[in-house]
Amino acid sequence: MQLLRQTLGNGCATMPLSIPSGFLKLGVNASFQPHKWVVDFKKAGCDLYCFHYEAALGSTAAQSPEQKTDEKTNPKKLIAYIHSHGLKAGIAIKPKTPVDVLWDILDSPNLEERPDMVLIMTVEPGFGGQSFMASELPKVAALRKRYPDLPIEVDGGLSEKTIDQAADAGANVIVAGSAVFGAQDPAEVIRKLREAVDSRRK
Repeated sequence: MQLLRQTLGNGCATMPLSIPSGFLKLGVNASFQPHKWVVDFKKAGCDLYCFHYEAALGSTAAQSPEQKTDEKTNPKKLIAYIHSHGLKAGIAIKPKTPVDVLWDILDSPNLEERPDMVLIMTVEPGFGGQSFMASELPKVAALRKRYPDLPIEVDGGLSEKTIDQAADAGANVIVAGSAVFGAQDPAEVIRKLREAVDSRRK
């Protein structure tokens, strides 16, 4: 699977004007209001909507930029809401968040409340070019042990130098920005990253 990632960041609500054919993964920045943008990005052609666990807890359950409510967002209800619009749902956690906050969500008896993918941030959200935080890989390993078939994504500081650590821990979805776009041969970097992940699936 190849994913084109569009991040909705702090204070930025610009919608993509057009989306290339293929699969668009949308990542919502941790401080944004994830519930408000599901419908808009579905209309824009998004296939998978990923939100930060911390953003959900700290935001309202308003379902549009215009709606006002004091109700707080419940991550499981947000996942079900995303699924109800025909999108796959991803949930992300920041480095300071323990991975066991996800157990109740991933083990929900209601399949519509379970995410299709989990993202472990290996940098603090905010900007590219940060150093890879290997300290977050035990979270990946714990997820892989508990959920053998779960798509597990890592984002932050991924490069040819760090990909083996991430893949060995169990990550099978890789976000690489600076390592690819700053390379002399981006295609070769992508090939090596993909090869590292694929070799561990065999």
